[in-house]
Order: sequence, then structure tokens, then C-alpha cells
Amino acid sequence: MKKKTRNILLSVLTGALLLCAIAGGTVYYYLFAPQFHPSKTVYVYVDRDDTADSIYNKIRQTGHVNKFTGFQWMAKYRKFDQNIHTGRYAIRPNENVYHVFSRFFRGYQEPMNLTIGSVRTLDRLARSIGKQLMIDSAEIARQLFDSAFQAEMGYTLVTMPCLFIPETYQVYWDMSVDDFFKRMQTEHKRFWNDERLAQATAIGMTSEEVCTLASIVEEETNNNEEKPMVAGLYINRLHTGMPLQADPTIKFALQDFGLRRITNEHLKVNSPYNTYINSGLPPGPIRIPSKKGLDSVLNYTKHNYIYMCAKEDFSGTHNFASNYADHMANARKYWKVLNERKIFK
Repeated sequence: MKKKTRNILLSVLTGALLLCAIAGGTVYYYLFAPQFHPSKTVYVYVDRDDTADSIYNKIRQTGHVNKFTGFQWMAKYRKFDQNIHTGRYAIRPNENVYHVFSRFFRGYQEPMNLTIGSVRTLDRLARSIGKQLMIDSAEIARQLFDSAFQAEMGYTLVTMPCLFIPETYQVYWDMSVDDFFKRMQTEHKRFWNDERLAQATAIGMTSEEVCTLASIVEEETNNNEEKPMVAGLYINRLHTGMPLQADPTIKFALQDFGLRRITNEHLKVNSPYNTYINSGLPPGPIRIPSKKGLDSVLNYTKHNYIYMCAKEDFSGTHNFASNYADHMANARKYWKVLNERKIFK
């Protein structure tokens, strides 16, 4: 009798152990075995209007999931539908459900690179940011063009581009509009340190004026080595009271950035940005200048040139002159090539 009882108990124990092993194996398979098999790290973006079901679909489509059952178990147990966090979430090759679910459930998102470009207008800036972040471009534009917000930030509509320092920054994809502008303020202050502010003061300019001149320099040349030379030329003109006569400001005044040849008719445009008829700097920058452009003004090359003309080889660089006669000789060479190529506007 004892032997029979012992055998029954042994069978029950063996069955229980077997069931535990099966249960443990099942849990391990669905939660801890590799279930995600993308060829490389991929990202799932959770937006404000996403639901648990839409997130499941995004994860399935992006993560190349073998078995998704474990994720749904955990989601139901942890009430995932009540704890959805927006953001950009990574799924790496051979990850398990437990780690991926924990990342989404706890809001452990991956930072991303946000690029602030050297664009010409605030509209273009808003569109660029809207394409990179969860923030809608309209939200950015609403702040950029709000006079009360501009005043709060210390700018006007025409000087607002001076806030931005083109660079690639690590941010979270779902950052708010307020956080975005706070970050831009922080980066602006980091760039405009005491040393650079002192350099601006030494040449008789505010940081906004440096930004304005740098924007003209950058429109004049893409050649980084030449930028300090061009900056020095314009500073020479400012110091002598000569109008800047910068063709890029005419394009900005006309909002026609495709012009390749400025004619006398273009020079008649009635605009504060027309530096042929208005002396001094225009009211604000004509694009968001790069760090290199800003530093080219702060560290401009000292020389006696007051004229420049694009080189006739279309290299994107310029011939410089200190007198009008030499300048006209350079200009005639350039005009000749334009005419030969039938470039009249």
C-alpha cells in the first residue's frame, strides 16, 4: 500500500514538474527567447493619436516578429493601453519580448539627431523641423510668427532667425514646442559665449548684426576659406559708409532665389533689404547662417578690398579689387561669360 501511494505521489510530482517545465519553457519562449529579427536596429514612432492596436501593428511591421503572443500577454497584464508613451523606440536584432515591451511600457525612448539647417526663411525652417519631429510644422510656425512670443524671446520677426545655430542636436522625437525653443535658446547661449560676444563688440556689432552680415556672406560664397575675405570686404564698406550693394539681398527682397543675374531693373525694388539704395545692414538676416559663417565675420580677414565679382570660371569664388577700375575689369570678364552662356536672369 505504501509502495502504491509512493508511486502515485511520484507520478503526481513528475507530472507537476513536467507541467512546470512546459510552463517555464513556454514563458521563456514567448518572453525571453529572441523574437524580433530585423536586419538592423529599427525604430517605431508612437504618436499622440496611437492606440495599443496601432502600436502592435507598427511593431509587427517594423520588428519582423516571430511570435507576438508574449507581448500581448504582457500588454494585457500591465494594462498597456492605459500607459502609452509617445516617442521613438528602438528594436534591435534578436531582442526578446520582455525587453522590447518594457521599453515601450516605461517610455524608454531613443534620442535622435535633429538637424537645424542653414535655410533662407522661417517657413522653410518650420517645415524642416516638422518633418523631423512629432511636432507639427504649423505648431512651430505659429510660435515663430507670433509677435508676443518673438518679444518674449528677445527678437522681432526679421531678427528671429538669429536664434538658431545650424547644427545637429540629439533630442527626443516627441519633444514639445516649448522644449524645442528652450533647447534652441540653450544652444544659442552656448555658441554666443563671452569670447564671441567680446569679438562682436570689438568690431562694433551686436550678435544679431553679426548674424545678418554672416547671412549675406554665406549667400555670396560657399567656399569656407573665402568667407572671412568676403566678410572683411563688407566690413570695409560699412566702415567707410559705402552701401553694401550685396546682390543676395536683392534676391531676398524679391523672394526670387533662383536669380543668376541681377539687372538694373532688379536694383529698383523698394525694400529695406535693398542694399543698393539703403546704407548699412539690412533689418535682419537673409538666411540662418552657419557657425562657419558667423565665425567668418567675427574673425574676418583684414585687407583693403571694397569690390568683388564672381570669377568667370564659375568656381563659386571671387576676384577682389581695391579700386573701381580693377573691379570693372573683373566684372567685364564675368559678364562676357554670362552672355556667352546666354544667362540673362
